[in-house]
This record gives sequence, structure tokens and C-alpha cells, in this order.
Amino acid sequence: MDMNKFTDNDSQENTAEQPDPFTIAKHLAELFALTVVERDYLGGTPKQERDEIRNSGLLALIIPKKYGGQGANWVDTMQIVRKIATVDSSLAHVFGFQHLMLATVRLFSKPEQWERWFEQTAQLNWFWGNALNPLDTRLTAKPFLGGYEFSGKKSFCSGAIDSEMLIVSAIATTDGKLLIAAIPTTRTGVSVIQDWDNIGQRQTDSGSVIFKKVRVEDYEILAEPGPLSTPFSCLRPLVAQLILTNIYLGIAEGAFEDARQYTLNEARPWHSSNMAAANQDPYILNHYGNFYVGLESTRVLSDLAAAKLDKAWQQDTQLGEEERGEVAIAISSAKVLATRTGMDITSNMFEVMGSRATHGGLRLDRHWRNLRTHTLHDPLDYKIKELGEWILNKAYPKPTFYS
Repeated sequence: MDMNKFTDNDSQENTAEQPDPFTIAKHLAELFALTVVERDYLGGTPKQERDEIRNSGLLALIIPKKYGGQGANWVDTMQIVRKIATVDSSLAHVFGFQHLMLATVRLFSKPEQWERWFEQTAQLNWFWGNALNPLDTRLTAKPFLGGYEFSGKKSFCSGAIDSEMLIVSAIATTDGKLLIAAIPTTRTGVSVIQDWDNIGQRQTDSGSVIFKKVRVEDYEILAEPGPLSTPFSCLRPLVAQLILTNIYLGIAEGAFEDARQYTLNEARPWHSSNMAAANQDPYILNHYGNFYVGLESTRVLSDLAAAKLDKAWQQDTQLGEEERGEVAIAISSAKVLATRTGMDITSNMFEVMGSRATHGGLRLDRHWRNLRTHTLHDPLDYKIKELGEWILNKAYPKPTFYS
């Protein structure tokens, strides 16, 4: 992407201004839309599109300006994730997880660690990949003088391929403690495997990473304050949950728009409807009315949750457990609604388009496949149970990597 195309040439000063992130995201979305159907069929690594994101400057979106980033808040960051997800939820996934990985080092490590990583990410356009998956305990950490030796395998490592840095978790062989580290993806002994071939999210590269006696230095371990050790560090899973919420909402918005365009331009009225066009059919109008209500409600809850996250983030280490709990309830509520709305639209969009819309070349089923693949990683029933615990017993969700 040529960043100069976004520069204000009419400025009185002869200096280039930083392009608006929303303008950049809109351009990226338009670009990705041109090839998304073909790439969904092919799967694999969207190298060209990842490089477009690299060159856009958005990898440093959430990094404060003092470290070379754009200094965006979570409200804006989530809306940009959502915008990309309207056309390509795989790229929205790896882009969103970029900011989750940056949040991880910010929340779990010391300033002398995360400040350096923030500066290097902004300067060098680093992509961060994920090899944290706390439910996969096959990776172990054996201590030695000055660090650890990581050996084993990790699954669901989204964005690991074509990344510069990895966030990795391992179980210490001495005491079973969870250790999290930030290491270069090219470190000797790290092998990123291209074995992701699921029905949805086909270009997230969420496959496996193998570690063979990988040296991890003490200064690469995120130990102070460490994972989920304080109310502030416990914002990490909430950032993850809200990123997923906005991906789901973006998928629903994209499916809605694809369906709307098809209904207006391709769909035919049912023979017994006595209507001249499909957009006059009362049953089709009813579906669209319900779709719209679901989308509008989800947008409100998602943006409200992001605003609460921003407020909590600004409190830094002064954040209390109750305030963190309020953010968790807001994000869980938004995620439940985003899941339900998305599943409704991606499934029932065919009711308003008709049988011709099932043509394989259109791949309109990708919206459902992407959403269904994603939502199964964190069962909705358990989110609803947590909300029930809050409503009846005033018990906030216990901080875990999923709540």
C-alpha cells in the first residue's frame, strides 16, 4: 500500500500527516474484498495481504505515540478489526490478535521489556503471532542458568506463519507453573507448521508450532507482574474476548450486506407471493427487519463494552477487581449477542436470497463457516452461565484466559 495516497497535499506545511486509521482500514477492506472468495477456496497464508497490513502502519495502531505507534484507544481499534472482518474475517483475526499479543506483553511484563518491544514493533512493522493456547500443555520449560529450554508442541497458533515475534506459553518442569515468553519466530528450534485446513477461518494459519530445545532467556519471560496476577493484568482475556466479539459482528455485517445486494439485484420473487420483486415480499422484509435489530443491538453492546475497557485500561495498576468484573460482564453480554446475531444472519441469509445463492462459486457460505469455526473455541453456554452467576449471585466471572 502506498501511504502517500492518504497524505493531505493541501496542508499549509510541507510535512506529511499521519493518515487516518479508519481511512486506511477502509482501503484495506476494499482491497481484500477483491480476492477474498478465491483466497477462501485456496486457504494457506495470505502473504500479500499481510504485507499490505504491514505497510499500512496499522500494526502499531494501539501502541502509544511516544513509542512510535498511533496511540489509538480500544474503541477505535475494535471498530477497525470489525471493519476488516466485514470482508475478511481471517485477516481481521490475525490483525486483532496482533493487538492482543501487544496487550499481553504490556499487561504481563515489566516496562523495560514491553517498552522496547513496542518501539521495535512500531519501527520495524513486526507482526506478532500466537502460540499461547493455555489449554494445550504439551510444551514444557526446563530451567537452566539464565533461562529455560522450551520443548514440545502447540496447537491453534494463529498468525504464527509470517510473524516476526511469538507469544508462547509452556509448563515449567519444576513446579508446573505456567510461563509465558516473547521470542523471535526465527529462533533456532522453532518450526511453524502449515497444517491448518479447517472449514472456516481458512487463512488464519492457526496450525501448529513445534519447539525443539528452544533457548528462552530470562529477560524474554513475562514474569512481572505475570499472567493474570492482578486485576489490571486480568484485562488480557477481556481484550481477547472483545476482539472476537467484533470479528463475529463484522462477519454478521458482511453477510448482511452480501445478502442485501443479492436480494436487490439477483433474487426472484416466489411465484405465489404476487409481488413484482423480491424486495417487496413481506416475509423477506420481516427477515431483514430482524437482521437489522440484531445488528444494531450488537453494535451498541460492543461499543459500550469497548468504552468500559478503555476506562479500565486507563486506570492501569489502580484497577480494582470489581471494576474489572464490570468490564467482563459487559464484554460477555456483547459476545453472546454477537454470536447469536451472527449465527442467525449467516444461516438465514439464504432465506432472503434463494436457491441460486448456494452456487459454489459465490462461496456465500463462508460467512457461516468462518463464524461457526470461531465460536466453537469458546462455548457460548459457559458465557451465559457466567452471566447467570452474576445476575443471581452477584459473582463476577473468575478471571481465566477465557473470561
